[in-house]
Amino acid sequence: MGTSIVVTSGKGGVGKSTTVANLSLALVKAGKRICVVDLDVGLRNLDTILGLSDRVIYDLIDVIENRVDVFQALVPHPDYNDQLYLLAASQSATQRNLKVDRMQDIVNDLKSSFDFVILDCPAGIEAGFNAAVSVADSALVITTPEIAAVSDADRVVGLLEDANLQYGLHLVINRVRLQMLQNGKSMDIQSIVDRLSVPLIGVIVDDDEVIATSNNGESVVASQSDNPAAVGYYNLAHRILGENIPLNEIEIDKPVDKKNGFWYRMFHH
Repeated sequence: MGTSIVVTSGKGGVGKSTTVANLSLALVKAGKRICVVDLDVGLRNLDTILGLSDRVIYDLIDVIENRVDVFQALVPHPDYNDQLYLLAASQSATQRNLKVDRMQDIVNDLKSSFDFVILDCPAGIEAGFNAAVSVADSALVITTPEIAAVSDADRVVGLLEDANLQYGLHLVINRVRLQMLQNGKSMDIQSIVDRLSVPLIGVIVDDDEVIATSNNGESVVASQSDNPAAVGYYNLAHRILGENIPLNEIEIDKPVDKKNGFWYRMFHH
């Protein structure tokens, strides 16, 4: 049985969906079978980021309303040989269509066939958030080193702590700029961790190639594996798999050798 991970944020615009796409590909490259579920109904974009928008026939709401079986609705990624699938969000439905009881059935079915089911949660704390958290085993909270983003993430953290997720929650700080950190013009890593009181599992540097590759329906992980942001995504993936990779403030080193470590009990079972 696989593990379901909800990826969430307090506000939009922090790179949550881009993180989902790159993390998923990093896990695939580590040999895992991944299903990504886009719960951002009405605003779907994961299919575009993954380069699959022309292949979507059915969506999550089709499955929830029993118009099609969940496995019929999955979109395989042609570049990854049965290792990466997407369940796309509906472009016309609303978050109220995300019925918790059906979501539980759907995610359990997916967990029986995939190592990880990664849930791209709508930003904020509305119905879509509740539906995603209700079927999650663990959570990643994405924020950026901005006061507004961290404040919004703090609200999400409180709700996730109340949810008592089986494998807890972890923090990913995205779009970190080294020069701004050094100049004291953005929140530093430790201040964010202290404010949120959540274990830090990943730091992703801000890099133009992340946006450039996403705009082309690609990912920086797939196209530029030595890019500093890509290294951050790889390190995040390998920590989720239980490897003991030292976490520096800015991740610019290549991943170390595999070994079970600090996060093993959280994610590897």
